[in-house]
Amino acid sequence: MSNPELVVVAPDLSDRERAGFEAITPFVHLNSQEDAVNLSAQARAAVTAMAVKFHGAVGGDQMDRFENLKTIANFGVGYDQIDVAAATARGITVTNTPDVLNDDVADLTLAMMLAVARTIVDGDAWVRSGRWATGEAMPLNRKMSGASVGIVGLGRIGQVIANRLGAFDMDIHYHSRSPKDVPYTYHADVVDLARSVDWLVIALVGGKETEGYISREVIDALGAEGVVINISRGSTVDEGALLDALEQGRIAGAGLDVFLNEPRIDPRFLALNQVVLQPHQGSATVQTRVAMGDLQRDNIAAHFAQRPLLSPVN
Repeated sequence: MSNPELVVVAPDLSDRERAGFEAITPFVHLNSQEDAVNLSAQARAAVTAMAVKFHGAVGGDQMDRFENLKTIANFGVGYDQIDVAAATARGITVTNTPDVLNDDVADLTLAMMLAVARTIVDGDAWVRSGRWATGEAMPLNRKMSGASVGIVGLGRIGQVIANRLGAFDMDIHYHSRSPKDVPYTYHADVVDLARSVDWLVIALVGGKETEGYISREVIDALGAEGVVINISRGSTVDEGALLDALEQGRIAGAGLDVFLNEPRIDPRFLALNQVVLQPHQGSATVQTRVAMGDLQRDNIAAHFAQRPLLSPVN
C-alpha cells in the first residue's frame, strides 16, 4: 500500500473527526509534530497536506522534512504557532477556522466581565460556605452597564464582542491599525485608549507583531478602577507588569482566558481574588468545536479536490 498524502497531527481524534478525514482520503494519525517529522523519508515525501490540532510549533525546519507539502490546515482561529512566513516561502498555504467561534469567544468575554464586576465566583463561595445563611452581608460589587470599554483589535471577534457590549449600553472605544466604519470611538494610540476607559478587552491576534502589545505603560494608563480582559493570547500582554499592577492595586482586576506558559501559569495569579481565571476555553463548546473540525476538514477536502481553500491566511 502506498503512503498516505495526509498526516493528521492531534493528541486525540473523536470518532466523528476520524470518520470525516477517512471520507476524504487515507491518512496517518500522529500524536505530536515530533512523531510527524520522525516518519520515514518515503512516508514524508508522500505527504501533500497536514491537519494540525495542537499547540506545538510548526516551523520552517519541520516543513522542510515534507518536500511535497502544500497545505497546513490548522484547528483554531489563532495560528501563531505556525511560521506562516516560512510556509509562504515554501509555497505552502496555511488555513485556520475563523468566524465559527466568534460567538463563543464573545460570550466568554462578557461572562468574565460580569464575573469580575459582580464577583460571581466569590458569591458562589459565599452561599456554599454558609455565610449568607448566617445573615452576613457580602460586600457590594460594581456596576458594568453604562461603563466605558476599550477593545484592542476590532477584527471579527472584536466586532462581535462590541455588538454584545452595546446591549449593556457601554461607551465603546477601540484601537486597531486604522479606523473602521463603526459607530465607536477610535484611538490611534493604545495608551490613549487605556487612559479613556474603565475596561480593556484584548482581542488581538497572537504572534511576534503583537508580543507584549499591552505593555506596562498601557496597564498603568488604565488606572486603579480599570479591569483587563484577555481572550487573545497570553503573549499579547506584559504578564509581569499585569501581575505587578494587580498585586499593588494599581488596577482593579482582570478576567483571563489565556496566559504565558499555559497550562502551567504563573502561581502569582492564584493568590489574586480579584482575578477570574479560565483554562483557555473561549471556543470550548460542543457545537463550536464540531464546527471548527468541519471547517478544518473542508479545507483538507478542497486541497485534495484541487479547489480553492476556504480560509487561507497566506
